[in-house]
Amino acid sequence: MVGIISYGVYIPRYRIKVEEIARVWGGNASDITGGLGVFEKSVPDLDEDAATIAVEAARNALLRRKINPVDIGAVYVGSESHPYAVKPTACTVGEAVGATPNMTAADYEFACKAGTAAIQTCMGLVKSGMIKYGLAIGSDVSQGAPGDALEYTAAAGGAAYVIGNDDPIATIHHTCSFTTDTPDFWRREGQDYPRHGGRFTGDPGYFKHVKGASNLLLEQTKKSPKDFTYAVFHQPNAKFPQKVARDLGFKPEQIKPGLVVPHLGNTYSGASPIGLAATLDIAKPGDTIFVCSFGSGAGSDAFDIEVTDAITSDMFHRNAAPGVEKLLKDPIYLDYALYAKHKGKLVMQA
Repeated sequence: MVGIISYGVYIPRYRIKVEEIARVWGGNASDITGGLGVFEKSVPDLDEDAATIAVEAARNALLRRKINPVDIGAVYVGSESHPYAVKPTACTVGEAVGATPNMTAADYEFACKAGTAAIQTCMGLVKSGMIKYGLAIGSDVSQGAPGDALEYTAAAGGAAYVIGNDDPIATIHHTCSFTTDTPDFWRREGQDYPRHGGRFTGDPGYFKHVKGASNLLLEQTKKSPKDFTYAVFHQPNAKFPQKVARDLGFKPEQIKPGLVVPHLGNTYSGASPIGLAATLDIAKPGDTIFVCSFGSGAGSDAFDIEVTDAITSDMFHRNAAPGVEKLLKDPIYLDYALYAKHKGKLVMQA
């Protein structure tokens, strides 16, 4: 059975509160936090980008379990903020963690679901016998134009998953996808910031695709929401995942452990992978986890996951790397000027 061998997360310590962004642009902070359910978001340091975040997340995954890096036969990094338009992030990550040059590597881009698409690819390669381990990462330093609605939630962070079939800590029993040509969000070549279809982001974007993939997985596995201990949905804000969970029949306590967006923001390709990591941080053998990502453009990937006894065995050391809760503690808060500097919105002229 193919599954998760190990996992790791990285979240920068810097934060900006939603009320600070609202102070600059004249918005009502209480309306924003009440509507989105987001109170603050993570901000990358001056020397951090999607590549450095991916490397740190991957290294944390390898801290938790003794894996020979040369056995990693594939590295895929999903992001919509790759530092280079033409220069793969995956090669940098592979070399940084010590993987052999005898590997396949590529960058993925599908808005916020590129990380889960990378997991699916690694699953196929492992199951076919082409590789022993695959490294799938979702990492972003999300963009939001100054004053745009996206700026209140666009955050930084990433999660890495080692996929294999050698005593996985969590077995992935099934996965499926639901995809259509729905251009609710886009960024053209050369543009610094994405644009979005406003009200179309909810429907026919997020809700149609998350429900489509979720219902498809439940139908194919002949399961219902009550068969899962936990559930994780893509979290661009706190409102959307809570609503879609309720509509599908999941209870608030099922999504609570993975709902980290209120104090993290939307990490785009890292959003649902980080939510899954937060759930794995507290999961016990036998727990079942339902996961459904979403990426604008648009599509969703759904997963049926079951935690195994290996998560509490001597081969896996959950405390060897920081969990999501620890990474969210002790933040360093920035004012808007320093935030703009960190995000490259302020550039010193020569």
